[in-house]
Parts: sequence; structure tokens; C-alpha cells
Amino acid sequence: MSRTIPYRFEPNATAAALHAEHGEIEDGTETGVQVTIAGRLMLRRVQGKLAFGTLQDSTARIQLFAPGKVTPDFADFCDLNIGDWIGVTGEVMKTRKGELSVKVEGWSLLAAAARPFPDKFHGITDQDTRYRQRYVDLWVTPESREVFVLRSKAISLTRRWLEDRGFLEVETPMFHPIPGGALARPFTTHHNALDQELFLRIAPELYLKRLTAGGFERVFEIGRVFRNEGMSTRHNPEFTMLELYQAYADYADIMVLVEELVEHLALELVGTTELPYGDKTINVAAPWRRASMIELIEETTGQVVRLDMPIDDLRAIAREFHVEVKDSYGPGKLILEIYEKTTESVLWDPVFVTDYPKEVSPLSRDHRELEGFTERFEGIIAGRELCNAFSELIDPVEQRARFEDQAQQKADGDDEAMVVDEDYLRAMEYGLPPTGGLGIGIDRLVMLLANVHTIRDVVLFPTLRPEAT
Repeated sequence: MSRTIPYRFEPNATAAALHAEHGEIEDGTETGVQVTIAGRLMLRRVQGKLAFGTLQDSTARIQLFAPGKVTPDFADFCDLNIGDWIGVTGEVMKTRKGELSVKVEGWSLLAAAARPFPDKFHGITDQDTRYRQRYVDLWVTPESREVFVLRSKAISLTRRWLEDRGFLEVETPMFHPIPGGALARPFTTHHNALDQELFLRIAPELYLKRLTAGGFERVFEIGRVFRNEGMSTRHNPEFTMLELYQAYADYADIMVLVEELVEHLALELVGTTELPYGDKTINVAAPWRRASMIELIEETTGQVVRLDMPIDDLRAIAREFHVEVKDSYGPGKLILEIYEKTTESVLWDPVFVTDYPKEVSPLSRDHRELEGFTERFEGIIAGRELCNAFSELIDPVEQRARFEDQAQQKADGDDEAMVVDEDYLRAMEYGLPPTGGLGIGIDRLVMLLANVHTIRDVVLFPTLRPEAT
């Protein structure tokens, strides 16, 4: 078969629209409506002088009905391969067996599939191949396509929801001269013209708070961040974050924002706040529970821990729960490690875990009532962190002290610790108002809404090991 491939093709209908407009016509009916559609040929069968095909576009699938006496170059049509892109012109009709179809009265080959295409019945059975060849997976795994459509809608709805509440979307640098805004190991690169080492951002936080100091009272960014750490069902080296800052707010205000946003997305995208997840259900309706880290540790383990306990007692408790203990860990770090080992993974229903130790919260404001703690929370759903937020630290003197403490930890070997950011401190010295800040992992939010259990199923092209050759 040798056919000229056109430079362009102009469909005027989609499979989904045809089903919506003509799906109820009687069996054996011809509509007299001429349409032009395009997509991949996903199934083909030949019965003598009659051929049938299944064409799939970005919206749905529809049958092609190709009588030998009507379809031009009928033999060539019958030789098409599964996966070929074709354009078809013809009448909308329904076969006697009740299948809505387009009669093939004209057709063009738009692109030939030079590799064997998986059939619609078996799809891609190997998970690694699905992730490496997403361009095929999206055609043969309808559930995969649905997840990424949902992801796109979730981000769009989030933008609209925030803008309706007066938030301004901005873009901040992805190349940072120093890493900051989170406790994570950065990726490094080199700018040749400046002869300068740069870091891919681990968080946009410090730049967004500069903008708050600059007078943007409600600001947000949705974008990629990069962390040079391990991979798992919950971690990909590059992932998408929503970060926002609201002047004159505190962490209690941000809790309300989070639960209302997630509730809104669930209702809009799933139609209910009762989300199926695995073999259980999660109710994300507001309000969510608020509970302190100390309180939740005791609920889960029966063990009471306190910041003012003798350090050796805390170390003993940590070892009892098989927590690795380092000499550099103070009481706050030990309590966090105990919580993450024993408690976080068993928190199923939405809960805001509040009151994190100051030692592990270098950008959070001191708790107004609890000595040694900060006004920080993490939103936990189905045993994993969905978001991290706090009343922002606004005192530049205190911030400098915490940066210097972080820098000492880095010097002592903690490659996830922060360094001193002099320009951010300068911005704070010009005045940062009381502010509530938030970071939400978009990928984990989509996992929840789509009822999938690995981040690779919500990232179009996840990071993978080199392909075996």
C-alpha cells in the first residue's frame, strides 16, 4: 500500500460528539449526515466484501463501516495496521446490530504505525513498559487516559478556585543560587556564562514570601520542584507543587483553605466527598480533624513523649520503636522520627497534624502558647502527607538564628539542611506581615482523587532507571 500522506487534515466531528448526537437513532438507520473524523485504527476485521474498524480519537471510540462497493481502495483499507492514524469521511449510521458507525466513503492514511500496536483486549501488561511508552499506554489503557484528564481538570479547577478568592498566580525562578524553602537534597547544575553553580529549586517558598513582602497579599504558584532523593510509590525526583501565601492569615486559616479546596475538587471531579481508595473509603468533607503530633503518638502507641523529657529517655523510646538515633538528634527531631515511624502511616481519615517541634521547622513561627513548638501542620490522608503549612516566621533575627543552626547541621553532614539566605533575610528586614503559607503535592492529591496508589500513575513521564539494552 502506497498512499500520499497529507500535510494537514481537518476533522469536523469527534467520536464522543457523534455518540451524543446520534446515539439514540434506531438500528439500521442512515442519518444522511456527512462527517469527517480522525484518529487511530484500534481494531479491524474483514468479512468478504465488508470491513469493520474501530476508530479512536481523543474523546471516544466509534465503529467504521466499510462496504467494498462504497469504500475507495477497499483492499488497501483492509490492509491497514492496528495503530495506523487515519481520517475518514462518510455518513453517520447505525448498523442492524445497533452499532453507531461512520460509513467509510473516503479515507486517508495520516500516519503508519511502524511498530506492532497492542490490541484493545490485552493492552500493555508490563507496568514498566506502560511508564516508558506512555504514548502507547494512553491509547490502550482507558483508565490511564482518564487519570491524566482528571489531573488536568484538577489543576485548572484549583487555579480558578484560588483566583476567585483573590489569589494571584506568579512564576518564580527554577534555578536558585542557593537551595532553600525545604529540607531536601538539591540537584546541581552549572551556568557557563556566569561560571556559577546553580540548584534546581526544591521549593518556591522563599521567592513567594519575597513577593508577599513586596505587597502581593495573596499569591500562588503551581510548578515543578526537584529533589535529589529516593524514589518510591510516593516520590518522584521531579513533582508538581502548589504553594501559596496569604498575608494576615495564620495556620488555622490555611487549614480551612485546604479542607475547602479538597472538598471542592472531590465534588467537582468525583461527584462526592466519599472517595473510594483501595478497598476503603475516605471522607474528605470539611471540617477535618485537628490533632497535635504528641497527642497522635500517644493514641497510636500508648507512649507519652514530651520535649522536656530527658534526652536519654527519648532516645530509649525511639530505639524501642526501631527508630535510627543519631547523636545530632535533639528532642524535637526524635519526636518527629518516632511519629513518622509509628503513627503517620496509620492515619487514614483526613487529619491536620499540628504543633511540630521548632527544631524541625526552621521556617515556621513559634507557637503562641506551646514552648518549643511551632504553628505548623501537615495534612495527612491515607497514611501519607498531602500538604505542609504554617504560620510563617516573620522575625528576621529569629530567622537568621535558625538558618545558622541549619547551616551548622549541614556542616555536620546533613545534606538536606538549609543554608543562610542573605537576600531573603534582607526582604524580611523590610517587613513581612503575618502570613499563612501552604505547599500541596499535586501528584498526591491526584492519586487520592483518581484512586491510584503509585505516583508513576499520575506523572505522564516518571523518572525511571535506564532501559535495559
